[in-house]
Amino acid sequence: MSEHRAIEAAEQAASVMSVAGMPRMPARVLMALLAAPAEGYTAADLRDRLGVSAAAVSGAVRYLETLHFIRRRSLPGHRRERYEMVSDSWFGVMTANAPVYLRLADLIDTIHAEQEDSDAAAHATEMSAFLRFMARRMPELVEEWEAERAALEG
Repeated sequence: MSEHRAIEAAEQAASVMSVAGMPRMPARVLMALLAAPAEGYTAADLRDRLGVSAAAVSGAVRYLETLHFIRRRSLPGHRRERYEMVSDSWFGVMTANAPVYLRLADLIDTIHAEQEDSDAAAHATEMSAFLRFMARRMPELVEEWEAERAALEG
């Protein structure tokens, strides 16, 4: 295995992702895989890079596979499976949350309807409106991104 690259930047990015709500170990594994060589990393490579237990790596990759952020693959002539990032996973996950945003907005509207305090009602109205905005705009943003990506590649 070649020398690991971008360790400090990957750890910092994982910290930011953790602050944003992703569990710490999956964030660390995801960022390690982002900086991995072309052939990806084995579980042993991830343990070595991150200095963690096999159980920690196992739980993190299971979590990331469930979200479709990473996948396992076998390379001819190698006994161990490798993990790699799924390149188009990010925007799929973002757009998949639109129904969640709408359901949450509906529930917040119910909270608003039962409010007697005008400040609380105003907060609920704003949050609901923002969630509906996100649900509406997310697919449009993905379309814009796909067009921009095509232009960059073209």
